[in-house]
Amino acid sequence: MAEGDRLEHPGLDKAAGEEFLREAFQILMDEGVRKGTDVTEKVCDWKEPRELRELLDLELRSGGEPPERLLGRCRDIIRYSVKTGHPRFFNQLFSGLDHHALAGRWITEALNTSQYTYEIAPVFVLMEEVVLAKLRELVGWSSGDGIFCPGGSISNMYAMNVARFQRFPESRREGNWALPRLALFTSQESHYSILKGAAFLGIGTDNVRLVGTDERGKMIPEELEKEIQRAKAEGAEPFFVSATCGTTVLGAFDPLGSIADVCRRHGLWFHVDAAWGGSALLSGKHRHLLAGIERADSVAWNPHKMLTVGLQCSAFLLRDASGLLQRCHGAGATYLFQPDKFYDVAYDTGDKTPQCGRRVDCLKLWLLWKAVGTEGLARRVERAFAFTRYMAEEVKRRDGFQLVLEPEFINLCFWFVPPSLRGREGSPDYWARLGKVAPAIKERMMKKGSMMVSYQPHGAKVNFFRQIVTNPAVTKADLDFFLDEIERLGGDL
Repeated sequence: MAEGDRLEHPGLDKAAGEEFLREAFQILMDEGVRKGTDVTEKVCDWKEPRELRELLDLELRSGGEPPERLLGRCRDIIRYSVKTGHPRFFNQLFSGLDHHALAGRWITEALNTSQYTYEIAPVFVLMEEVVLAKLRELVGWSSGDGIFCPGGSISNMYAMNVARFQRFPESRREGNWALPRLALFTSQESHYSILKGAAFLGIGTDNVRLVGTDERGKMIPEELEKEIQRAKAEGAEPFFVSATCGTTVLGAFDPLGSIADVCRRHGLWFHVDAAWGGSALLSGKHRHLLAGIERADSVAWNPHKMLTVGLQCSAFLLRDASGLLQRCHGAGATYLFQPDKFYDVAYDTGDKTPQCGRRVDCLKLWLLWKAVGTEGLARRVERAFAFTRYMAEEVKRRDGFQLVLEPEFINLCFWFVPPSLRGREGSPDYWARLGKVAPAIKERMMKKGSMMVSYQPHGAKVNFFRQIVTNPAVTKADLDFFLDEIERLGGDL
């Protein structure tokens, strides 16, 4: 066929494509959704990297493959992937599968738009505005600004950048050369994104002052005061404090009111990393954990964690309503943000962020919220707390299980002590041997495919399990199985 003739016809076969989609969607429903959430199925079908490469045939070739082979590849991809919606997946701060949120994710993918201007994403620009306003209302603000970001780490970096710009507007043009040596403060238990953000923004990791914490992992306000005074004495310019609501390992909540007092006294930007713990604001029973958050200048909050919204859904919220985000990040590209458009260009919100193309992350949360309401989201949060209380009591009741500390949030941290180590706490090699137990059990459970849970050391404490329950499909039977399975897998260690 001549070149001109080819251009007279579409470059793809729509009918064949739609048939492929129908079959792929059926595989997705059967293998990904139904089996992926079926407690009788494996959480994972573990393969070593070399074997997995051979099974998947990942190489890309010059010629295409027929639909039957592609559909087989779809099945294999799902089969060998970890089923994070499985009721016995406790490995991350996110888990579970909400069908309404998943529908939102599918619509997002099908529409394939970028949320930077009203002209190509009118529904989602308005939707994001509503969702962000609702999140700010839960924080305790009647006005403000915000944007959905590609993860909580980026939200924390945005906070640092906006705080620097607010304090030193010239930094946008002149860079760090025009600034004094800056100092920012966060707790020893804070997320590593604060250090990464300091490196990324040119502030430097040496200028991140890690503030001491108490035995539960909470920042000590008096230590923050000392660190600020020390930084000033060394000639640095303090500008930013990041408190944490829900630390990654212990689930600690920093005392926000006292930290806000310190920030006000020194004129510092007060940011709250509530990426993990922010969803407790939905519960009247548990929002007290974040008392004082309304005094923050900015907040990071990840609904994709505790609310089962799906990755990713990360909000950066700002108390400022003066356009600080736009002034800090805006570039005014005239091929995208033309000032003479026929509609109100205030709805072209994409210039508030360093991103250009920006994924729609509000729809899945909006659709879930519409489905269950604020009360339904609150029940989801309270169910997670109730399961953690149940598990803590079970751990205390069972021989061989030992809490690292009483949980304040839904991070359940505990050791399993196998029979060979019980009663030997005074032995010189006790802790070294106990530290090898969790990794050994983790290997066995993954190769068996029965469940997944995380472990880690923490300071002077040797490896312990950290179990997280956010999946609303989990039942007490799953939690009892979890503890029984640890005993089965670790009884001979």
